[in-house]
Amino acid sequence: MEIVINAVLTIVGLAMLCFGGNWLVSGGVTIARKFRISNLVIGMTIVAYGTSTPELAASVAAAGEHSAIILGNIVGSNIANVGMVIGIAAILVPLAVSKSVLRKEIPIMLGVSFLLILISIDGELSIYDGILLLVGLGVYGYYTFKDAMKHREESKENVEESKNNVYLKSFGLIGIGVVILYFGAILTVDNAVILAQEFGLSEKIIGLTVIAIGTSLPELITSIIAIRKGHGDIGVGNIIGSNIYNILMIMGVGAALGGVMVAPDVFIDYAIMIIFSISLLIALKTGIINRVMGACLALGYVVYLIFTFFN
Repeated sequence: MEIVINAVLTIVGLAMLCFGGNWLVSGGVTIARKFRISNLVIGMTIVAYGTSTPELAASVAAAGEHSAIILGNIVGSNIANVGMVIGIAAILVPLAVSKSVLRKEIPIMLGVSFLLILISIDGELSIYDGILLLVGLGVYGYYTFKDAMKHREESKENVEESKNNVYLKSFGLIGIGVVILYFGAILTVDNAVILAQEFGLSEKIIGLTVIAIGTSLPELITSIIAIRKGHGDIGVGNIIGSNIYNILMIMGVGAALGGVMVAPDVFIDYAIMIIFSISLLIALKTGIINRVMGACLALGYVVYLIFTFFN
């Protein structure tokens, strides 16, 4: 009976992460639009940051005693974002993507992934490694801000509400989202750890699968909604931006809070993360991810999950 309760609480926690992330994104996007920022930049920044907050909340909750969950969550989420989220989204609607994504954003995503591997070679992500990643986050944040200001849209949207009301509502959504994320993260991590122990699974596997999929649901939901509304750039930009933030921000915070041990078998998952990232780069060479490519990404992710559980 206790196991059932823990499973239900884990699901409730994941649902709270999804709702909290969604409200945070809604508030952030409204504010971003007031500054006439393009869809791609919104996807790469506000939406990506917002949909990464479940991973951040879960990682902060797991910092210290359950640090294996942090690394598993981040690597697993990055794999899920490409395989599950983009795969499913492309199956529903083929994704057309801006060429700037190929030239700049995906190489940055690959670059920070290789940086994570490099600083993991000594078997530990130390507090100093965490600070290094956070410095990288600052540099990337400055780059995206400058890019956003450079490519501001000229058109202004007509808004019926007054500016003050818009800002009040937006910041209210952000505040509610953060609170729900906090409590959802505690529920998810604590009960997922209990389930892992009951079923004899390692915390790393729980992080790579259950928590990674759960915390990737906001990306999936947000991307599908954006794509169905005709904003493909937001959908794909959201995924690429989230993967960058997962490493620089979430891994940076997790390591800075007390360090994270790196088990040797994690390098297999690192390799799979790189393979999925490169496959995305190859798929986007044509400027569109069609349904066949989406099905291949989704199938590859299913194979990865099976391999993870039975290896």
